[in-house]
Amino acid sequence: MTDRNSHPAPEPHPQSEPSDAQIPLADLIRIRYQKACDLQARGINPYPYRYDRDHEIAALLADFDTLAERQTAVRIAGRVMLIRKMGKVFFADLRDQSDRIQIYLKIDTVGEDQFRLFDAVDLGDIVGCEGTLFVTRTGERTLNVRRFELLTKALHPLPDKRAGLTDVEMRYRRRYADLIANPEVRATFLKRTAIVQAIRDFFNRRGFLEVETPILQPIYGGASARPFKTHHHKLDEDMYLRIADELYLKRLIVGGFEKVWEYCKDFRNEGMDRLHNPEFSMVEAYWAYADYRDMARLVEELVRHVAFAVHGAYRFTYGEREIDVAPPFRWVSMVDSIREAAGLDLMALSYEQARAEAKKMHLPDEDLTNWGKCVEAIWEAKVEPTLVQPTFIADFPREISPLAKVHRENPRLAERFELFIAGQETANAFSELNDPVDQLRRFIEQGKALAAGDEEAQPLDDDFITALTYGMPPTAGLGLGVDRFVMLLTNQHTIREVLLFPQMKRELADGAVPVSRILARIIGADKETP
Repeated sequence: MTDRNSHPAPEPHPQSEPSDAQIPLADLIRIRYQKACDLQARGINPYPYRYDRDHEIAALLADFDTLAERQTAVRIAGRVMLIRKMGKVFFADLRDQSDRIQIYLKIDTVGEDQFRLFDAVDLGDIVGCEGTLFVTRTGERTLNVRRFELLTKALHPLPDKRAGLTDVEMRYRRRYADLIANPEVRATFLKRTAIVQAIRDFFNRRGFLEVETPILQPIYGGASARPFKTHHHKLDEDMYLRIADELYLKRLIVGGFEKVWEYCKDFRNEGMDRLHNPEFSMVEAYWAYADYRDMARLVEELVRHVAFAVHGAYRFTYGEREIDVAPPFRWVSMVDSIREAAGLDLMALSYEQARAEAKKMHLPDEDLTNWGKCVEAIWEAKVEPTLVQPTFIADFPREISPLAKVHRENPRLAERFELFIAGQETANAFSELNDPVDQLRRFIEQGKALAAGDEEAQPLDDDFITALTYGMPPTAGLGLGVDRFVMLLTNQHTIREVLLFPQMKRELADGAVPVSRILARIIGADKETP
């Protein structure tokens, strides 16, 4: 049945203008630039300063029936994604951040000048529209435009509407075009924002104080990683981008804050793959008078809270598997998990024996520098890929946990756990080492490793030792990788899909000319362009 607000105009199937694929990019930009110049010659600014809209499109659609019934005049703005001209009528798709709507322009309604102006609109241009709502004969909710304004003339054509922006490298390099062309990409990053907000709500509601610690540090520490190095000219000192927030947050625990957390950017000068980017987001939290078991319970609550906030359920799909984050998560020691998977009791073996077992598995010899490293290497080979459902791997070797307390029942181990979901490390937590003498000895051990060529070993931080001598209460600490957590909750399998601007090697495709040079040539400034 046709709504009484339906419009009698014919309903086309919206489609784009003929493909520009065969037209050189330089020519397309030149054509659009000329249109902008022609508009200026007519006294029309193709880049006005502002526009007063009164609705986002999603809000408009949510209240569509009432607004249409009352014939309320509304003002919206967005990017033109589809255009079709039928004689003296235009149909177009308009999209803003929230949603899309069809718009309808008829020469009898907007007048000849406005209609001629819309004839200069290209796909990708941003326009503002004023009008009333109606439903077409085919049920399409539509804005009957009475007046429109060109808000931005886009000089670069949009990616092909059928193929979208499919070249992976180009998608990451030109994320702005990726967001325009691929609605599912926008959805991922909207979901990322919701995840971060849910994390923030979780900690703040539990009395954790959100703080900020230095990104540029005179001594790096808090993790085993190679840092980025720079030089502070005023101080004439080498400085480092932080690899972790841990040591500064612990200083705050010493200072009397009992629950602190930080949403932070960290930097590690290491390889890039589907799980690693040199710049990444972390959550670190420290809780006085708690231990790693207390922190495990908090992490369970956090994961469930965020999963439910995003999915409305404790079960969700990752790849071909269904992940269930309902409690309780499995808890198993690292050595016990190896015993289960490989029938190997590493607690009964010396370093030499453990190394021999690792070499039987053809594990890299350079990774087998102590008993703890051997345990870790064997575990990574035999256990890690099998951890699909949420699992706490606990009680790591002491040698690979220089900032964690020695296990209260076994001095070869440390009170540390990592949470694994879908085969990926999601969180890392300790009963934090607060004995300044023990911490100093571990820094000395790390210093020897650093001197021997281990670029990921941690240097001695004198001020942190000084802080511990003032007394830090028993404390549990947590590091949660936000990017991997977002990957999990958005069903993405490479970290670049959840980073707006991942690190990329700066290069152009073979034979490509930078757009800036094309534009400079068009405006006659190519000789001035570096």
